[in-house]
Amino acid sequence: MSYARVGNEEAGSVVAAEVRRGRLKVLLGAAPGVGKTCRMLDEGRRRAERGTDVVVAYVDCRGRRRTQEKLTGLELLPRAQAELDLDAVLARRPEVALVDELPHTNAPGGRNAARRQDVEELLAAGIDVVTTVNIAHLESLGDVVEKITGVPQYESVPDDVVRRADELELVDLPAEALRRRMAHGDLYPPEQVDAALAHYFRVGNLTALRELALLWVAGRVDEALQKYRSEHGIGGVWETRERVVVALTGGPEGATLIRRAARIAARSAGGDLLAVHIARSDVLAAGASSAALAAQRALAESLGGSYHCVVGDDVPTALLEFARAENATQLVLGTSSRSRLERFLTGRGIGETVVGHSDDIDVHMVTHERAGRGHLLPSRRRTLPTSRLIAGPVLGLVLPIALTFLLDHARGSLNLTSEALLFLLTVVGVACVGGVVSAVVASVTASLLLNYWFIPPVGAFTSTLDSVLATVVFAVVAGTVAAVVDRSLRLSRRSARATAEAETLSSLAGSIVRGDQTVPALLERARETFGMDSVELLDAPVAEPPTPPVRAGVPVTQVPIGQDARLVLRGRTLPASERRVLTAFAAHVTAAVERARLAEAAAEVEPVKAADRMRTALLAAVSHDLRTPLAGGWAAISSLRSSDVEFSEEDRAELLATADESMARLNRLIENLLDMSRLQAGALTLSLRPTVLEEVLPAALEALPPDAPAVETRGLETVPAVLADPPLLERVIANLLGNAARHAPEGTSVLLTASALAGRVEFRIVDRGPGLPAADREKAFVPFQRLGDTDNTTGVGLGLALSRGLTESMAGTLTPEDTPGGGLTMVLALPAAEAPAAVRSV
Repeated sequence: MSYARVGNEEAGSVVAAEVRRGRLKVLLGAAPGVGKTCRMLDEGRRRAERGTDVVVAYVDCRGRRRTQEKLTGLELLPRAQAELDLDAVLARRPEVALVDELPHTNAPGGRNAARRQDVEELLAAGIDVVTTVNIAHLESLGDVVEKITGVPQYESVPDDVVRRADELELVDLPAEALRRRMAHGDLYPPEQVDAALAHYFRVGNLTALRELALLWVAGRVDEALQKYRSEHGIGGVWETRERVVVALTGGPEGATLIRRAARIAARSAGGDLLAVHIARSDVLAAGASSAALAAQRALAESLGGSYHCVVGDDVPTALLEFARAENATQLVLGTSSRSRLERFLTGRGIGETVVGHSDDIDVHMVTHERAGRGHLLPSRRRTLPTSRLIAGPVLGLVLPIALTFLLDHARGSLNLTSEALLFLLTVVGVACVGGVVSAVVASVTASLLLNYWFIPPVGAFTSTLDSVLATVVFAVVAGTVAAVVDRSLRLSRRSARATAEAETLSSLAGSIVRGDQTVPALLERARETFGMDSVELLDAPVAEPPTPPVRAGVPVTQVPIGQDARLVLRGRTLPASERRVLTAFAAHVTAAVERARLAEAAAEVEPVKAADRMRTALLAAVSHDLRTPLAGGWAAISSLRSSDVEFSEEDRAELLATADESMARLNRLIENLLDMSRLQAGALTLSLRPTVLEEVLPAALEALPPDAPAVETRGLETVPAVLADPPLLERVIANLLGNAARHAPEGTSVLLTASALAGRVEFRIVDRGPGLPAADREKAFVPFQRLGDTDNTTGVGLGLALSRGLTESMAGTLTPEDTPGGGLTMVLALPAAEAPAAVRSV
């Protein structure tokens, strides 16, 4: 057996004003029987031997000898009605409490609905807690586990509860070792071993569950590592696992790059694929398609990767900062198709710059048919990169001189007009490269050279009116054309910036539409988009801005969120050009916060609406359904009391039977209504004890009408006793048999079977009636529903609703299934009793 630990040494060190919050340690296992409970008891014994005050607040040994032996020497607190006695633990105030089965749902009427809420109270009281969880009970994995094992999970715990634990330990056991433990009888009684090994505990199931547990814990380890690196300012890459970042521009090469990056990530187990788009400002890259980016995002996510959009003025820097923040080990880029002249005019490309500054990140340059270019939000302080600002004036001097040299060698082949046009073309080219200042330099240089070398007299500056006018007009025209070109470039860049901003906000809006609108998701999105170390949402009035803790040398940016909160970003100083996008981002966060508040308010109103609906339905039932048996009984009694008619003994007996039947029916309806009210109020009192079905079946059969079809039973004697309240179990069985009998076709019988698996006993009530469509099955458990009934004389529609409520109060489940060949099967599952003599009350 091996153990993997995830520790947060600083969590739990914060001391409240009065009571230190307790530390939570979770023992996570892939399946029942891997040894979580034994590991928890071993932990308690070790701590007790070191002098720590340890108590066993709750443990479920399930009759396993090895687990019961581990209790020796530990203080075991008594239970309250078969559940953890929270008041007793708080009164005892130990240093450490051992609490088994964190996802457990408490019986109705208790102090808390779930055991995790009991544990939360213990932690708030300063008591450290060690508890156990199966991977199948994590809320986010319930449907995955059901798909693997075929067994639905009826109890769960939110992932965040386990994720926030101060220490998480994986209790691991290979599949074959667990099956050997099962075969030796260490987990289940011998009569249940074969069924368990053939179903839930198959090698494939256990291997898949083990992989789920390992991957989930690995993710939590990664979160702890990222938090440590962020808190300690560690920027270097730690190659704990392969993380491949692929840079996307929205060009046609994107799909090629994503697939290549996915293959690289797949070469190592647990490799991550992260696709990132950097919003650029280069006007030549303004044509990136939003539709192409959306398609590339879908491709990345279909390959198991994630998509990120980051804002940055310097694309290589933003890309490398993102890669280092994500602890990436490899970076995939598309190669550039620029010519040497373009490289000379604009400097090194993104790929060359990234390679030069990647340090310990491996960079893959992938060839493709056409190089795509992305968007970057441009700086408003400067529209051209430094390389072009330097190259422009230099070209303004060099190109006119070079052109003069060429035209001098070709003197006589061109006239003065052609030579002037060539100089004008040179000035326009310089304006495109270096802007208006470079164009002015080129214009002045070209004017002087044109006057000296090409306007007669050649070899001297001409001062005649015609020559001076021609030179001045040439300079003005050249400068005007250069200014127009420069302005056009500036407007184009502004348009590109607006497009980039819209694209960034569109990506955010898309995340919200897809359901990623939770506040934590938006904060993480803001951190990635703006390349920050951390983003927090602090509650404080705008008039009194909060003072967030500031680490030395780390810039802090604050943005108001509504009237009572602020968005705090740490990591770098945001230029004014990016603050506008951040403000729009903040508006989305404001909307998400408000939406969360409205959702909470709606959740608070929902119970009131449900109670109102129940009250309306109850009034309808009382006004109609209860009147029918009341009227029948009243009529019979009134007839008997009448002195106007002489009844024979046979008639009197019939009237008395009618009155008795009507009153009995009325009594059953009222009992159902009262029990449903108690269930909804959580005030139903239960007395749980080991119960065999043969104990309650006769009474349930007596409740069936005389004309009901026969009930056939199979396998009842082969299953263990269940932990149930006998009178309530009788009512559940009677309701289910009555429902099946009412819908069974004439000449058929109702079948009742029993089987045991994984600590639970399943009773199946099978009929051959019309059945229920899958869409209507859950409606059958809503109070006051009569799906499939042909009249209103069969009751108020509480039978199935009450049966499910009573079943769940006994920690069981009631689910409908199709009967092979037609009909409906009700599956009643209850926990098997631990021991024949055990008595529990709830």
